[in-house]
Amino acid sequence: MNGSANWDWDTKEKLVANINDWKKKFIDIRELTPSDDGEKIAAVVQPEKGRFTTIVNGEIWEETFERVYSLKFKPDNQLISLTYRDYIWALAVDHEMWEETFDFIWNLSLTQDGQGIAVSIKRDPQLGAAINGQVWEALFADARHLAVSPDGKRTASCIQIKPMKTLDIFTYQQGIWTVAVDGTPWENKFWTIWAPVFSPDSNHVAACVRTNFAQYNIAVDGNTWEGPFGLVWDPIFRPNSNDVVAPVRTPKGTTLAMNGKPIWGFFSNVWRQKYSPDGQKLAAVVAKFPVWTIAVDDKPWDVTFSEAVLTPVFSPNSKRVAAVVKDKNRWTVAVDGTPWHEKFDNVWDPVFSPDSDKVITKAERNGKFYIVIDGKVGKKGYEFLWNPVLSSDGKKLLIRGVDGGKYYRRVTPVNEI
Repeated sequence: MNGSANWDWDTKEKLVANINDWKKKFIDIRELTPSDDGEKIAAVVQPEKGRFTTIVNGEIWEETFERVYSLKFKPDNQLISLTYRDYIWALAVDHEMWEETFDFIWNLSLTQDGQGIAVSIKRDPQLGAAINGQVWEALFADARHLAVSPDGKRTASCIQIKPMKTLDIFTYQQGIWTVAVDGTPWENKFWTIWAPVFSPDSNHVAACVRTNFAQYNIAVDGNTWEGPFGLVWDPIFRPNSNDVVAPVRTPKGTTLAMNGKPIWGFFSNVWRQKYSPDGQKLAAVVAKFPVWTIAVDDKPWDVTFSEAVLTPVFSPNSKRVAAVVKDKNRWTVAVDGTPWHEKFDNVWDPVFSPDSDKVITKAERNGKFYIVIDGKVGKKGYEFLWNPVLSSDGKKLLIRGVDGGKYYRRVTPVNEI
């Protein structure tokens, strides 16, 4: 977590806010959202019927709106919210409103450094995107799937280039969807398009496209791979390169392809591919129906799971892999092909310690939320719990949770959980 070295890692416990008091004051409380460092807790509250605002650490924003949603803290602990009042949508950073207003606003996204803000926007009857308050010059009939470049300066979205009347299949078959980058559309058009993603250098965009009734492909900067394929899944760029990797379905089965060429063997399904931090290893979820597992560099784990395997997570040293898995209606985490013995009602994405030695996550069991380290369940259960954050040396854990109706910020040595 950026900047975490400057957080308070010495105070063992801090009562930040009494949520029980908020419940007494307001008709409704929604979207409890803590800051990354745990020092602030925000929520959307309803002080009177039909009116909403935000509260941070007990301090309420005096302005009220017909709707407020999508709370998110910036790394500097400024609160972002999307507001609606008098038929106008706007974005607020703390109590400062963007000058630009909209007929609708959604897909709130932060740039990689956490400082910039991007959103999808609508100005009837057209849609597009805005970043840091600057709206695309060109807007379109529709816009979906917002992507933000790694350098925080660019946006891309899947756009409908021209309107289409209901049941107008002939216009649809001509291709009405493409990607717009900073408001400029690709020249080539497609039946359908989704999952745009920027390259590491922010200069290229890849996306999934549908080219006719039963043919799909990956397009990079508007140009498709040699194909087509029976189906494709979300592409990613290889770290520090412009190579694109995506799952594709062929007559032989589903595989991972790089720049249109298969690089793995064939499975019933492949998806959620992920590169290691050093860019040297590639992991993905694979299936040989009816079971699922993780494959690393085309080699599946020996263990399989009957219901689900989620996106693989690499350790910082790129040598280990963990994933959330579900088998026999119970969730757990598997690390390097070995599932934890403890099972749960729900589990969140695991995190490796900085030295890649420990695996930490949060899990739900019987209505309570717990920290779990290497399969060992923490002693303390919470009414709600956000993802734990490790100190840069990996020795302490920042816990942000609701306990007894109160939101606490707690710092605990990892070996005392």
